[in-house]
Amino acid sequence: MKYGVNRKVLLITAGVVWIIAGANILRIGIMTWLTDSQYWLFKIGEATVVFLLFFLFVFKRLYYKHTKRIGEKKKEKNCPFSFFDVKGWIVMVFMITFGITMRSFHILPDAFISVFYTGLSLALMFTGVLFIRYWWINRKGNLFTPPPEE
Repeated sequence: MKYGVNRKVLLITAGVVWIIAGANILRIGIMTWLTDSQYWLFKIGEATVVFLLFFLFVFKRLYYKHTKRIGEKKKEKNCPFSFFDVKGWIVMVFMITFGITMRSFHILPDAFISVFYTGLSLALMFTGVLFIRYWWINRKGNLFTPPPEE
């Protein structure tokens, strides 16, 4: 590749993409929430459960996987889209397509969409913050001692 980015830029890009994706889904969740505002306290509890499930069992693992993979890349001239591997991009496209299809055909009720999207979006944004935090903490040093998995 003639042009490319370094590993630090890949981390920042990953964080920004995860935060933007999460913000877009949060927007949809809140818009849906506003059309069906009954039982809001119960919905907050459900959204918290969705957040915890996705963050702890899916996105946190992906954060460690991608951070480690980015650290193993060459120092310079990496493809700007290589913060995800091919499988990650396929999963992302599938999830976007699935979400659009579910909403377009009204397969799931708005009460579910509002809770699920709110919890999912917060987990996505929190994971994006982890990528940026990792870059920030290590911005001046040898960036790639992988973060300790918990």
